[in-house]
Amino acid sequence: MVDIATRVWNHKWKIDPIVRSLIDTDFYKLLMCQSVFRNKPDTNVTFSLINRTSSVRLADLIDEGELREQLDHVRSLSLTRGESTWLRGNTFYGKRQMFRPDFMEWFENMRLPDYHLEKRDGQYELTFEGKWPEVMLWEIPALAILMELRGRKVLNEMGRFELQVLYARAMTKLWEKIETLRGVEGLRIADFGTRRRHSYLWQDWCVQAMQEGLGRKFVGTSNCLIAMKRDIEAIGTNAHELPMVYSALAKSDDELANAPYKVLSDWQEEHEGNLRIILPDTYGTQGFLNRAPDWLAGWTGIRIDSGDPATGAEIAINWWKSRGEDPTQKLVIFSDGLDTDQIQSLYKQFAGRVKVSFGWGTNLTNDFRGLVPDNGLNAFSLVCKAISANDSPTVKLSDNPKKAMGPHDEIERYKRVFSVGAQTEMDVIV
Repeated sequence: MVDIATRVWNHKWKIDPIVRSLIDTDFYKLLMCQSVFRNKPDTNVTFSLINRTSSVRLADLIDEGELREQLDHVRSLSLTRGESTWLRGNTFYGKRQMFRPDFMEWFENMRLPDYHLEKRDGQYELTFEGKWPEVMLWEIPALAILMELRGRKVLNEMGRFELQVLYARAMTKLWEKIETLRGVEGLRIADFGTRRRHSYLWQDWCVQAMQEGLGRKFVGTSNCLIAMKRDIEAIGTNAHELPMVYSALAKSDDELANAPYKVLSDWQEEHEGNLRIILPDTYGTQGFLNRAPDWLAGWTGIRIDSGDPATGAEIAINWWKSRGEDPTQKLVIFSDGLDTDQIQSLYKQFAGRVKVSFGWGTNLTNDFRGLVPDNGLNAFSLVCKAISANDSPTVKLSDNPKKAMGPHDEIERYKRVFSVGAQTEMDVIV
């Protein structure tokens, strides 16, 4: 097992790469990339960094030269032979050759495109522009780099013994969470913590701890590199990015209203079983389900990623019943800002009524709350989102208006088109 504290102490090298592999990314990114490669390969998209926690002034904490070095290093990466073999030949979700030969040939020759970086008001403006299949692959490494560089700023000021104690405390904290979850009979939980992790080494340690501590209750990780390295399931389906870009490409209100379903129609042509998971909250869960075509009710389940999770699950259960489906045969995946108390509570409330699963993110792979002075290692809400497609702005409404993004007039238009009424604000922690 890697001595993380010693490795952190040795980060004094000129460059210690944070991202060392193109598959150090979330599995859903590669699944979506293949779908985009097939259906929208020539769409021009812009992604941008968005720091929702403005009190964390990243440009004051992270050296611009070091950030550029890390970003430039990622641009030098390509798939290794072993990584390509794993993607081409492994079984994912019970399916061999999940990734098509034409996509794999493209991916094997792909290099990430250039970026634009500048400082403004204590924050970094970091944007990526180009063809959608290429640009979208910047999201996860960009977030991982910024999160880890911010952590290194704090860790570089600590001594060797101080680091040993810090990581011992963090390991103890996580192990106590795992011991708590052991008592949840029938639990199914996966690591979803790549985007805002403390570091790659720490995420890898967390996954190994979950493997040992939870056994079969731990069903896999979203991180492809760790899944390959630890010989466990790669977990993930799709994200808000797809309906956001499809909607931005719509030429009329009618096309806009249909865009989220067009996304899933394209998805259904490629995937079946547990990959047919609906993410309904991009433009409001209730309205999305009210207007959903009947064929969507036959999908495997739903992921709840914003708003009150219990309310979202109840809406899904009522919808399945209204469409003549048996909710006890459907899967509900909770994935928004979870920690042990909420996991236990939601499982108790919904086990037996639906099949329950959890995607545990930042509070698994980056919970250093209270372990250093001034909360210097506390996680914060950093995202990298598609902000335009073919020069049209993207919009996200969410079930939590604090997660909404896009120009004000477009947000109002989307609310009208998707019949989004009053919403309840909830604090966005991670």
